[in-house]
Amino acid sequence: MNLPKTILKAIILATTIFWLILTATEGFNEERIYLVFLSLIPISICCSLVIALTISPFFWLKKSGDSNRLVFKKYFPFYTIISFSLCLYGTLQDPLIICFYLSAFFTTMQTWVWLAKGNEQQNKLEV
Repeated sequence: MNLPKTILKAIILATTIFWLILTATEGFNEERIYLVFLSLIPISICCSLVIALTISPFFWLKKSGDSNRLVFKKYFPFYTIISFSLCLYGTLQDPLIICFYLSAFFTTMQTWVWLAKGNEQQNKLEV
């Protein structure tokens, strides 16, 4: 599993979604360009922690005979339900921060796909 590459892609995806939604709702402001680069720090910390603590362990702790596709099919639906519920709850509590919750939800879902596909490709190379 190429975790650093996946985390880097997730950081880029989360930053893009976050700022696209924020720009679409509040309009473009040239002064925000500096905030985009500054926001990379908390976004990268959040992405790294979420991926390392909540997604990667499913692939690390799989049984030796299980394929990554089986792990994906078994745990991804439950993870999606829990993630969607938490993001929906957060959005209902503070609708102004919807860009954070949407970027978090879509980034975690895409990270599952990247990790499952990356591991499948790696297993094909090992055989």
